[in-house]
Amino acid sequence: MSFGCENNSDQILIIDDIPIIQQKKEFKILSLGDSYTIGESVCETCRFPEQLKDSLSINFKKDTTFSLQVIARTGWTTTNLINTIEQENITDDFDLVTLLIGVNNQFQKRELSIYEKEFPELIASSIKAANDKKKNVIVVSIPDYAFTPFGRGSASISTEIDKYNEFAKNYCEQNGITFVNITDITREGLSNTGLVASDGLHPSTLAYTKFVERILPFAIEKLKD
Repeated sequence: MSFGCENNSDQILIIDDIPIIQQKKEFKILSLGDSYTIGESVCETCRFPEQLKDSLSINFKKDTTFSLQVIARTGWTTTNLINTIEQENITDDFDLVTLLIGVNNQFQKRELSIYEKEFPELIASSIKAANDKKKNVIVVSIPDYAFTPFGRGSASISTEIDKYNEFAKNYCEQNGITFVNITDITREGLSNTGLVASDGLHPSTLAYTKFVERILPFAIEKLKD
C-alpha cells in the first residue's frame, strides 16, 4: 500500500496489488452517520468519506468520476439519522453506502434497546439507497472516545461502546453485510496523540486515513463487481 504526496494526496491510498478497474464511468457514494462521518474538527476533505472517494479515484481509470453525498451531523443519534433520511428523499441509485452511527446513543445514555431497534432500520435504508444491493453497504464500527483527552481512558465508555459494536457486528454477520472494525485504531489515541483532532475528542485526519486503509479494499471489491 502506498501514498501520494501532492496537495491533499498524502491522504490518498493506492492498493498496489489490485489492477486499475475498467468498468463503470461514474460512481455515486452515500455516507450516513454523525460527527465521525461529517468529520468534526477536521477539514472537509480530511473526513473519511472524502478520503475514501479520493483513494477510490486513484484505483480506477482516470476518466472514472466519483460523487459523494454525506448525510451526517455532530450529535446525531440513530433516531436523528432515521428522521433525516425520511425527509431527504434519498435516491436509490448509489453504488456504495457507508454507515457509521451509534456513539451519541451511548453518549446520551439512551437505552441500548433503541439502537437494537433502529440500527436494522438504518441498514434497510442503506440497502434501499444502494439499489437494493446489500453487498454494496459497508458498516463502520463506532470509534472509542474513551481514548481521548475528553474520555480520559474511561473503562465504562469502552465497555458500552463494545456493546454497541458487538450488536452491529453480529447483525451484519447474520445478514450478509460488510462490517469493518476501526475501533482498535482509536484505542491508540492516548498513546498516539496524532490520532486525535485538536478538540481532544474526535479522530484526526491521520485517524481517518487509517480508517480508509481498512475500508478501501472492501469498497474496491464492491465497485468492481
